[in-house]
Amino acid sequence: MHEFGRALKRWRRLRGVKQSHAAEMFGVTQATLSRWERGHHQLPAAAQRKLEHVLRAPLDSAADAALRRLVEASALPTHLVCDLTHRLLAASPARLADWTADMAELRGQSLWPFATDEIRAAEGRLGELGWYDEAVSEVSFWTGANDSPIVPIHPGILLWERLQLSDGTLARLATTVVR
Repeated sequence: MHEFGRALKRWRRLRGVKQSHAAEMFGVTQATLSRWERGHHQLPAAAQRKLEHVLRAPLDSAADAALRRLVEASALPTHLVCDLTHRLLAASPARLADWTADMAELRGQSLWPFATDEIRAAEGRLGELGWYDEAVSEVSFWTGANDSPIVPIHPGILLWERLQLSDGTLARLATTVVR
C-alpha cells in the first residue's frame, strides 16, 4: 500500500522531520525510509502499526473540538474518520440514526470493516486521483449497500472531503449526498 509511504512523507514535511531522524524512529536506514516514501518497498506490518500510531488523528485542540461539535450537530448524514486508519472521530445525529451501535461503542474504531465494494474501489483509486499529494481535496462516487445491521450503508452518492487537523494529520468527512 503506497498510502503509508505517502502518509509518512506528508507527516515528515508537516513536522519538519528529516528523513534521517524518521529512519531512526522506525529503526531502518535512510535509504529504506526513502524507498517506503516513494512506494518502492512496502512498509512491514510493525512499521505500519507504528506509523498508524504516529498519524492517529486526534481531536485534541480547540479547533479540532469545534470541528467535532460541528459534525455532531450537522443535519446531514455525515461522519468524520482518520484518513489513514478510518477510525471514527465524530458522527452526526442523522448518521447515527441509521446505526444500531452508539457513538460511544464506535468512537475510535475503524469503520473499514463496513465498507462496500464501491468504497473499497474508491479508496484504491485515491492515489491515482492525487488525494495523498493534496491535488484533490474531495471525491464523490456512487455506492451500493453493505447489508450491515450495525453500520448500514444505503445506496447513494457519497462525498469524501479531506480535512487537515491542527496537528497536521488528515481526516476525512464522509457525507451521503443523495440517497
